[in-house]
Amino acid sequence: MLFNPLHIEKYDKPGPRYTSYPPANFFVDGFTKENMVQQILHSNTDEPHNVSFYFHVPFCPQLCHFCGCNTELMRQKNFVERYFDALKLEFETIAKLIDRSRPITQIHWGGGTPNSVPLRLIAEVMSLVKEHFQFTPTADVAMECNPTHLSPKQVDELADMGFNRISIGIQDLDLNVLDIINRRPSKLPVNEIVSYIQSKGIHVNLDFVYGLPGQTVESFSDTIRQAVAIQPERIVTFSYAHVPWVKSAQKILEQYEIPKPTTKMLMYEAAFQIITEAGYDPIGLDHFAKPDDEMALALKNRTLHRNFMGYCTKSHTGQVYAFGATSITQLDGAYIQNNKNTEKYVESIELHNFAPEKGYILSDRDKMCRIVIEELMCNHYIDLNQIAANLEMSVDDLKIHMNFKETELNPFIDDQIISWSDNQLSILPQGKLFLRNIAMLFDPLQSENVQSLRYSKTV
Repeated sequence: MLFNPLHIEKYDKPGPRYTSYPPANFFVDGFTKENMVQQILHSNTDEPHNVSFYFHVPFCPQLCHFCGCNTELMRQKNFVERYFDALKLEFETIAKLIDRSRPITQIHWGGGTPNSVPLRLIAEVMSLVKEHFQFTPTADVAMECNPTHLSPKQVDELADMGFNRISIGIQDLDLNVLDIINRRPSKLPVNEIVSYIQSKGIHVNLDFVYGLPGQTVESFSDTIRQAVAIQPERIVTFSYAHVPWVKSAQKILEQYEIPKPTTKMLMYEAAFQIITEAGYDPIGLDHFAKPDDEMALALKNRTLHRNFMGYCTKSHTGQVYAFGATSITQLDGAYIQNNKNTEKYVESIELHNFAPEKGYILSDRDKMCRIVIEELMCNHYIDLNQIAANLEMSVDDLKIHMNFKETELNPFIDDQIISWSDNQLSILPQGKLFLRNIAMLFDPLQSENVQSLRYSKTV
């Protein structure tokens, strides 16, 4: 057994997912257009110099009960087109504030279901991007796609636009599980559509969720065996986060038996063994990549990175400028979230060209903690000596800023989850499930004022 069930019971506590530091629940209301302009202009002289763009499409023809994303049912055609007009206006406004010499290394379209809207609308936005900015030769241009709507014709259109990666949200191949979570199966056999995508030179991620009602260790193992037989470049196994206080639709699933943490652990462990025995390398919390994939190579070189769009390499990492309802701009010095309400977002863009709702300006301490937590979450290793040297400060001062108490590592050391020596921490094989728990030890916000905040459990 790869993971000790006693450790699951011991460490399965609520905690941040650390897709950013500080987490999004620390963002504050009242972030203005003027604040946003100032922060974007300032970002031109910050690192990384590269640019990442994120475009959010909130619409879904059918809402899945498990989903924690910011989505809504597909609107009338005229509103969808109005939304994309707003998206283009927002992009052109922000583009004027960004130094045009900065290259694009990453674009991601998420949602929602981006491939459920007419792809000509996507193409119009992509044409605008190409008018304003230059892509690096190795830029990662990706879209999340629902296989229910994915066809060879769509793949051809995406290839013509320059997309070189498609993430297919399979979630599960068990029809009973899909029925419970209100998700329709793939339009075409998954192996056929993946083969067609790859024939166009586009890389494929297959995304799955474990811990859903109706799943068993055996059924999820069967799904993963089918996945590795298809041979995508990457496989992702997300842990289902049951947060009905955030997404009320998840309450529908409570009429079914939701797998307990120990069962989820067995699902993950079975998937881990199947995927790694098939030759994939484990990446971060939930990703697996073929050994020659750039993400696997980045982990070996300790150059893996993570942002709101997921794991990426540091060579593809850019400051993230995000467009669309609820999207989050992720700069070196600030986070800015657009209005979550789609109609209010559109109205705000039409009136003001901007639609910020919340934001957060990072302090020097936040940036220090972000470096440590990102390194830990991505590369499973931190060297506080090196980080302190890079920050031109002493290790002791760095620890003080983080409110770090070395004694709090002792349970993890005793349980053989981490190794710790000379201010260097490495995650041991049994520790992969507990990255979030370990990261919290380097997060001063967790010890200061988060009693009222609600998080999903860490495992």
